Amino acid sequence: MSDFNLIIGGDARPAASTFDVINPSTGEPWAQAPDCSKEQLDEAFSAAAKAYIDWRTDENARRDALRACANLMFMAGGELGPILTKEQGKPLAQANVECLGAGLWFNYFADLEVPKEVIQDDDNAYAEVVRKPMGVVAAITPWNFPLVLASWKIGPALRAGNTIVLKPSPFTPLATLKMVEKLQEALPPGVLNVVSGGDELGKWMTSHPVPRKISFTGSVATGKHVASSAAPDLKRVTLELGGNDPAIVLDDVNPTDVAEKIFSQAFANTGQICSAIKRVYVPEAMQDEIVSVIASKAAAAKFGDGFEEGVEYGPINNKPQFERVKELVSDAIAKGATVATGGDVMDRPGYFFQPTVLSNVTEGVRIVDEEQFGPALPILTYRDESEVIDRANATMFGLSGSVWSGDPERGAKVASQLECGTAWVNTHLALSPSQPFGGFKWSGLGVENGPWGLAAFTEIQVQYRAKQ
Repeated sequence: MSDFNLIIGGDARPAASTFDVINPSTGEPWAQAPDCSKEQLDEAFSAAAKAYIDWRTDENARRDALRACANLMFMAGGELGPILTKEQGKPLAQANVECLGAGLWFNYFADLEVPKEVIQDDDNAYAEVVRKPMGVVAAITPWNFPLVLASWKIGPALRAGNTIVLKPSPFTPLATLKMVEKLQEALPPGVLNVVSGGDELGKWMTSHPVPRKISFTGSVATGKHVASSAAPDLKRVTLELGGNDPAIVLDDVNPTDVAEKIFSQAFANTGQICSAIKRVYVPEAMQDEIVSVIASKAAAAKFGDGFEEGVEYGPINNKPQFERVKELVSDAIAKGATVATGGDVMDRPGYFFQPTVLSNVTEGVRIVDEEQFGPALPILTYRDESEVIDRANATMFGLSGSVWSGDPERGAKVASQLECGTAWVNTHLALSPSQPFGGFKWSGLGVENGPWGLAAFTEIQVQYRAKQ
């Protein structure tokens, strides 16, 4: 397939060169994406700056446009779902759900009411805090959920009155290119532009003089580069970065029930979710039962090509990540970890790694200390609550975490001591458009979603009128 184009100023634009997009289920190229030039990036930012002049003026028109975007996404699964499955690897049903999710995010921000903030209204003056758009936003999205995570940026940025130049991951650019092409039906030219390319294009975007805001989702290392690039121009930044999310199991649970839930929240999207469970802490007495249940669920899970009937989990998305998961699991085994199930690559083409559960592992081993972002889960033991809280917090990550308890109040007390942006009790990965999402420490700057996420795409202006 070669019918993928940049969208600049409302027009579909080819690029002088292209790059291969790999199907992770085969490890082979299946399509080409346009490789945006520096001159085309300049044109995209110019188009966004021009469109901003009118787009910022009519809030009701913006809300109507976002509702139209939502309706387009609700009907887009048949076209976008297969593209997403081929480039990302996730099962087709999950790709279709991702299209619906993007629509839900657009509708949420279209309907979100923003109350007036009057801070003074007396005989002396009337003063109101007003949220003003920033201008042009540079948005950079990752490869694990290309469409829905783009909607996390598009929805609030456009609702606030900004315009956007969007860059998807070079591993998964195609569904995003098609999505933005489709959304042109609902938006004026230049309001939403999309460019594709590699790391060099990302560097051009973050250092470009036009955008006033950068919204980035990706790795900690790249997020630090984004922040550094934005600093000379004092661009505003929102960074949603990695996580090493702990799940703490308390000693008052039904081990079998909790283990089954933990499996689903650790291996969702083949473990490729920044806020998924990355390490599990269990009481010593429960280790054998919990490891056994999670391992049996992992061993029975159906991994395969996302177009195969009954497939629940796809491959790891790209070769670098595939090699990283192999390296982390091999390192853990070499350092004495017990393999309850999995532990090696699958004997088939593509980037498939056996769903892996490791026990007899602890801090100091890389798969515990680092973010694996794949289908491999270390299970650690502990003896008392204060110890496990300290161990869970002893990381530079702080995205999310969960506590599992037969007593929700007890679970909430422990969860409140976690140093992370979201602390769940008896669940994990419970996300919604209305819920702020962000991280402590190296897991990010700022938040997305909810009124807080909308505010992140605005500047505060005080409008003050003297009455005397």
